[in-house]
Amino acid sequence: MWLAAATLACLAPFSGRAFSTDDTLFVWAAQNISQHPLDPYGFTLNWEFTTVRMSEVTQNPPLASYYMAVWAKFVGWSERALHLAFLLPTLACVLGTYRLARRFTRYPLVAAFAALLTPALLVSACSTMCDPLMLALWIWAAIFWIEGLEGSRPSLLAASAILIAASELTKYFGAALIPLLFVYTLARNRRIGSWVWYLLIPAAVLAGYEFATAKIYGHGLITTAMRFSRLRRLWTHSSKGARALVGLSYTGGCALPALFLAPLVWSRKQIAAALVAAGAAAALMMRGAVRLGVGAGSAAEVAARNQSWAIVSTQLALFIAGGIACLALAIADYRRRRGADSLFLLLWVVGTFWFTAFLNWTMNARSILPLVPAVGILLARRLEYFAEARMPRSKVWVVAALALSGALSWWLARADSEAANAARTAAYTIHRRTEANAGALWFAGHSGFQYYMQLLGARPYDWWHQQSRPGDLLAVPYSKVWPNDVQHQFPGPREEFEIPMHTPATTNSPELSAGFYFSYWSVLPYAFGPVPADKYAIVRLGR
Repeated sequence: MWLAAATLACLAPFSGRAFSTDDTLFVWAAQNISQHPLDPYGFTLNWEFTTVRMSEVTQNPPLASYYMAVWAKFVGWSERALHLAFLLPTLACVLGTYRLARRFTRYPLVAAFAALLTPALLVSACSTMCDPLMLALWIWAAIFWIEGLEGSRPSLLAASAILIAASELTKYFGAALIPLLFVYTLARNRRIGSWVWYLLIPAAVLAGYEFATAKIYGHGLITTAMRFSRLRRLWTHSSKGARALVGLSYTGGCALPALFLAPLVWSRKQIAAALVAAGAAAALMMRGAVRLGVGAGSAAEVAARNQSWAIVSTQLALFIAGGIACLALAIADYRRRRGADSLFLLLWVVGTFWFTAFLNWTMNARSILPLVPAVGILLARRLEYFAEARMPRSKVWVVAALALSGALSWWLARADSEAANAARTAAYTIHRRTEANAGALWFAGHSGFQYYMQLLGARPYDWWHQQSRPGDLLAVPYSKVWPNDVQHQFPGPREEFEIPMHTPATTNSPELSAGFYFSYWSVLPYAFGPVPADKYAIVRLGR
């Protein structure tokens, strides 16, 4: 009851926020599904430069959009209706973490609150994207699998296999649960048994999905996503050391309770060593000694140019220390217990980190999100260890640390919602100022800004097949096209305006090197500090 109430209290205030980031893709796919249920990606769109097929743009499977389409049939397509629909997966995720944690620790409530009160979950749950739904299916699949093994209940193993298949059809990372449960069960039972056949079900579903999409779209969507990730990683040219450090920054920033509970679960010497190592790494990154790649390499330069060097470097050091703490929790737990449960949590955390840092096409909080419940369980097990060693930690300090993490996470969710709403406000402002113009209205940029501009009748600017004419108007969001200044990209008379940001925190700011959804120019998942206003221009195009 406490967990359900806390989840609803944290997220309900943001149910009316605008669609943003990749919400647009999921909503459009759901709207297409409502008309063509067997062809989720059978439409075209201009997402970056020119009009292409949706099957070439999206890098996620369609189950979240199917979920959205079913709900929209009854509640409509409004922002509030769809956000409230996506509250249910988050609730299932939090309650599932509690139930799963009961198998690993005597403090399951600590584990569940440590998963809920994080930036990774609270900010991600404010969207209509696939990540909380995938994680909820992942957790309940693990619950049914473990309970099925303990009670020798084939029905639960079959249910787990179905949930794994649903998880991987929500986001491809869900397929990682197949090898994770295989290794866990092998370590637990010491032999391969009939249980292995159940893990072949989600593997067969994934193969069938690849075959079906290749038949429909001419290319398998799993293969397409893998090729996209590989090419983008090569394009950034970042070193493995840089990816590891940025990955630690994202891990520590997204699993914030591991940082705030560090004084309760680590010795002073261990904390000092982690802070020294993190501080040195942050200094090397900010001074350019570590090659961060084409985009992230400019983070220090951008921060320095905007007098934010001290803010970025301080938060970077703390987040790296938090990331070290997350990995250390898993390693220390395994070294102490050496059991199948410890191995399961170790592989869950380290595997997710490895995927995010070295395999995914970009660093983002959405990729870190799957390890958050495991970190919460590890924190609870660490506190339990001290209690068993007759060195109990103060409950007041545990509650205070979780409350502080929750307050900062909620503040970030508010800042993220403010930025999303600002793009919607900008679209309506541009519409009011241009509706009397005789020429066509074009726009650059995408995400939520694109959703509302197209909803109001504007057309996306095609960089490869220009259709604009002299006298047409073009709306340009300076901060939502590229991280650099594009004021002179489109010459012509212009009307400029700004939408100020009132919350001193941000999930997307090149000036503060923050990129919750995309790390091209960032080394932090988010940042606290003065946030520049969103800038827009309406340009009257010449020849």
